[in-house]
Amino acid sequence: MSNSTGNSFMAFLTGAAIGAGIGILFAPDKGSATREKLKNSFDDAKEDLMYKFENVSKELKNKFTNTKFDLEESYDGMVSNMSHKTEDMISFLETKLAELKEKTAKLQKESVRDESTRFQN
Repeated sequence: MSNSTGNSFMAFLTGAAIGAGIGILFAPDKGSATREKLKNSFDDAKEDLMYKFENVSKELKNKFTNTKFDLEESYDGMVSNMSHKTEDMISFLETKLAELKEKTAKLQKESVRDESTRFQN
């Protein structure tokens, strides 16, 4: 519960208690009628409190659900991005390997040619 909601809740309870006390002191009705009114007031306060609690619970669930969805979406995006980066890196390395193989083949041919020319002389 946020601090503002907590403060509102405490103000509500304090107001209800003060109102009930004043109502009892200045009640022109019989005790049974006053008790009935107090019971109804507390029932109304209880319903209001339950309604507010349900709303806060729904808001929290929605926030957690949205946060979870955002985290899953971010994770999926990172995995996808890393997959593309990995593919790019593999392609780059394959290209460099092919270039090195070509250079090695050329060097081997030159080496064989140099040795054959050396033996002929």
